Amino acid sequence: MALQALQSSGVAFRKILSHFPEELSLAFAYGSGVYRQVGPSSDQKNAMLDFVFTVDDPVAWHSKNLKKNWNHYSFLKVLGPKIITTVQNNYGAGVYYNPLIMCDGRLIKYGVISTSILIEDLLNWNNLYIAGRLQKPVKIIAMNENVALRSALDKNLKSAVTTAFLMLPESFSEEDLFIEIAGLSYSGDFRMVVGEDKTKVLNIVKPNIAHFRELYGSILQENPQVVYKIQQGRLEQQINHVMDPPGKNRDVEETLLQVAHDPDCGEVVRRGLSAIVRPSSMKQSTKGIFTAGMKKTVVYSSLKLHKMWKGWLRKTS
Repeated sequence: MALQALQSSGVAFRKILSHFPEELSLAFAYGSGVYRQVGPSSDQKNAMLDFVFTVDDPVAWHSKNLKKNWNHYSFLKVLGPKIITTVQNNYGAGVYYNPLIMCDGRLIKYGVISTSILIEDLLNWNNLYIAGRLQKPVKIIAMNENVALRSALDKNLKSAVTTAFLMLPESFSEEDLFIEIAGLSYSGDFRMVVGEDKTKVLNIVKPNIAHFRELYGSILQENPQVVYKIQQGRLEQQINHVMDPPGKNRDVEETLLQVAHDPDCGEVVRRGLSAIVRPSSMKQSTKGIFTAGMKKTVVYSSLKLHKMWKGWLRKTS
């Protein structure tokens, strides 16, 4: 599986993980604190570390975490693990974040999502929230033998590639592809208007081409839709190669051909992505006021605005 290439044995990450209940189907770290970015997020040493913990039983996990890390939670902690899980599962993108936590001398943020909800997002892009983060390089810290989850992780990467192809010309570079993939989950995200640096996608991709190649290389080499010229770092789409033999699934073949050659295809795909991302990102951010608490929300938002302001000053200087 492609994601296995990015599994981490980092001692620092595992040490942080030891502060939390062990029942995790997947744990990964992501963001500028893990992979170097250019621009206002380039200070990797002092950047906040972002984690996502995937759990089979959120009620049981939050119950144990409340005993270990009571102070991580907002006022919702007094309502108990069942209410916390209800807020987690039924509002926003199905993830519950505790931000601005000091752990082993590092500032961290961690999100908790149920395994079943993550699998649904990976397969169907219901929110394209955590699924979108997993389309970019992440550090896998822990992963169990859940076959359905592993299959969904792989499917998510393949879907990202196929979607990006629809927004690209017949010939393009690796960087062009990775920029499209990294931008999928930011399409329509209102945080790209308020709170995030507008060049965020470029800042993620440019210093991490090798990591994207490691994540997607085998998928691209095995994909019959493209010729992957690894040495030149270029790809050429071969739309006809994905078609079944004549007479088999002809309706699907014709639809694929029409979509692939439609000059407005890229814009149609972007509008579709925005229709998924915009509402989930807005609801998740609103939910953050309750899960983080007002004080942390104000501090966290000010840090984001400061980062955006630094990026603007960098571009105008």
